[in-house]
Amino acid sequence: MLSPVLRPSPSKQQLQKKKKTQLPKINHESSSQSRTFRFHLHIFHFHRQTSKRHSLSYPRIPQAPCKQRPPFQRKKTSLDHQSHIGLGQDRSIRDFRDRYPKSDGFSSYRSSNLPKPNQTVLDAQARVCTGPTQTRPLGEDQAFKVLDTIYRSVKGELIDEEQVSKSQLGAFFAAMAIRANAFPEGTQWSEGESRAMNQFWPLLVRALPADVVFIADPEGSLMGTGSSIGPQFVGNGTREMRLVGVLREVLAGGHLGFEEVQGVLRDVLPLKSMEDGTSTGVSEALLSALLIGQRMNRETDRELKAYCLAFDDELGATPIADVKSLTHYGEPYDGNTRFFRSTLFVAAVRSCYAESSLLHGVEWMPPKGGVTDEQMLKFMGANTSLTPLQAKMLLEDDEIGFAYISQREARPSLYSLVKLREHIKKRPPLATTEKVQQFVKARGKEAIVTGFYHEGYEEPLLMLMKRRGVNSGLVVKGEEGALSMTTRLRSVNSSKGIPVNYCSGFRSLSMASACEVDGVSRESFSLEVNARDYGFEPTDTPRTDRSVSKNIELGLTALRGNKGPAYDRIVLNAGMVDHLLGCDGAEDIYVALDRAREAIDSGKALKRLLDYIKISNEVR
Repeated sequence: MLSPVLRPSPSKQQLQKKKKTQLPKINHESSSQSRTFRFHLHIFHFHRQTSKRHSLSYPRIPQAPCKQRPPFQRKKTSLDHQSHIGLGQDRSIRDFRDRYPKSDGFSSYRSSNLPKPNQTVLDAQARVCTGPTQTRPLGEDQAFKVLDTIYRSVKGELIDEEQVSKSQLGAFFAAMAIRANAFPEGTQWSEGESRAMNQFWPLLVRALPADVVFIADPEGSLMGTGSSIGPQFVGNGTREMRLVGVLREVLAGGHLGFEEVQGVLRDVLPLKSMEDGTSTGVSEALLSALLIGQRMNRETDRELKAYCLAFDDELGATPIADVKSLTHYGEPYDGNTRFFRSTLFVAAVRSCYAESSLLHGVEWMPPKGGVTDEQMLKFMGANTSLTPLQAKMLLEDDEIGFAYISQREARPSLYSLVKLREHIKKRPPLATTEKVQQFVKARGKEAIVTGFYHEGYEEPLLMLMKRRGVNSGLVVKGEEGALSMTTRLRSVNSSKGIPVNYCSGFRSLSMASACEVDGVSRESFSLEVNARDYGFEPTDTPRTDRSVSKNIELGLTALRGNKGPAYDRIVLNAGMVDHLLGCDGAEDIYVALDRAREAIDSGKALKRLLDYIKISNEVR
C-alpha cells in the first residue's frame, strides 16, 4: 500500500486561494468519485512523463476554457493543480491497483441488484440450451438433481441455494421441448432424462405456473399425462398473446417472419424491473423461452435482421457526424476474460490520421462477464454515459476523433435484458445483432468491424452489415471471439475449425453504400492474417485474467511507445483494419502499419486518449 505524502499545514493565504479553486465535477456515482478523481490526476502525470519520453512539448491541460466549439460547453478543471493530490511523484497503474484492489475484477462490475441464478439449474442449461449438434444430454443423476431442485424451488423449500428464477424455468423447459420436438436423435433426451421427467412431471405439472407448463408441453402430449394447460394457454393480457402465438412455432423447431419478431420485441420491451429483481409487463419465462429457443433453432437471416433493426428509432433520428470516415467497432458485449483487449487503444491510434472510430458495449454482460471498454473508460475517469448526440460531437472534435456509447444510453429497451440474459445462460440472438449497430452515422464513408467465435456466424454478420448500408465490412476471428488479431503463432493442434486471425469482409469500390451497389462494384475477400508475414515477431498474447487495471496498464504502456506484445497488437489491428477496409492511405499494408506506429511513437495516440477522458466529462 502507498503511504500518504505529508504536507505542512497551509497558510491562511493558501487556504483562501484554495477556496477559489473548484474541483472538477465528475459524472459518476458518489462511491467511486474519489478513486476516479485520483486516477484522473494520476493519468495527467502519466501524460507529462510521456511527453518527456518523446521530447515533445505537449501543452499543459488548460485551466481556462479552450477554444470553443459550438457543441461543447467547457468548464474549468483542476487537472493542472498538483496541490490537490497527495502524489509527489509519478505512480504506475499497478500502484493504483494496490491502493484500490476492490475496484478491479469480476464481482465489482456485476450489479449487486441483480439476483443470482440457481447454479444447479444453470449448469444444466449450459449443456442443453444450445444447438442441435452442440447439446449434451444430461445424465440420469444430474437430471434427477435438476428436476428435484426445480420442484423444491417452486414449492418454496430451497434453503441452501438460490431460487430457480422464472427466466431459468423458461429457458430450461424450452430447451427440453425443442430437443424433444426438433433435434436429431443424438441430442434428444437421454434415457436418464426421460426417466427423471416421467417421475417428476406429475408433481411439476401441479406446482409450476401455467406459463412454464405451456413452455414445457405446449401441445399437452410430450409427457403422456394429457394435460390441457399447454394447448389452452393464451397468456395474460394483450402483450403476451402475440408472444405465446410465436412461441408455439419456436418450441416446435420452427422459424418466424421479420414482422413477427419485431412486433413481439416491441410489445414486450423494455422489461420493467422491480426492487426485488422481478419484472412487470410480461412473463420472463415466456421471453426467455423465445430468446433461447430462436438461438437453439439457429436464427434465419430475416430473424437476425429483425433483432438488429428493431429499436433503431428508439431515441429518434440517428445523429450524423460530419466526418470523412467512421468505423463502428462491434466487440462482443460480454468482454474478455483472459487476453489483452486492444480496441480502445486502436481507436486512439486511428483517430490520429482522421479515421474516426465509434465503440459501443456495456459495463458488464453475461455469460462471460469479462473486461469491457466501458469498464476501462470508467476506471480511467471518462464519462461512459454519453448520448449518441454527445458522441457525435466527440467524433467531430479534431482533438478527439473517437467515442464510446453504452447500450444503456442508446438502446435502453435491449439493455433491460441484462438480468434475464444471465439467467438463460447461453447467448441469445441479440449477442450477434447488437454488434452490428450504428448509434451515430457519418456523412463520409462508413465501415463496421465485428468479432465472432462460432463458425457459421461470419456470413450472417456480413449480411447484417450490408443491410446497414455501410461501404465496408469486416468480421475477425480474434482471440476469445473478440475482434483483436494476435501476433502469436498458430498452434499445430488448432487445425479444427476456423483459425484465429481469420478475416472475411467486403469493401465498396465507390462512395455508394453497400446496399446501392451490385457484386461487381463491391469486392469481397477472406484471408488468414499471419503477423509474421508483415514483420512482427511471434509473441504470446499478454494475459489480463479479468483485470481491468492490467488491461489499462498494458495499453497505456504501449501508447507510451514501449515496444512489446501489446504494442505490436495495437499496431497490427490498427494497420490491418485500415488496409482491409480500404481506408485512404492504407492501400499498402506496410504504409498502413508504419502510420499506426508513428501515431504511437510520436505520443499523439496517448494524448488523444487522455484528451478523451477529460473532454468526455465536459460535453453537454
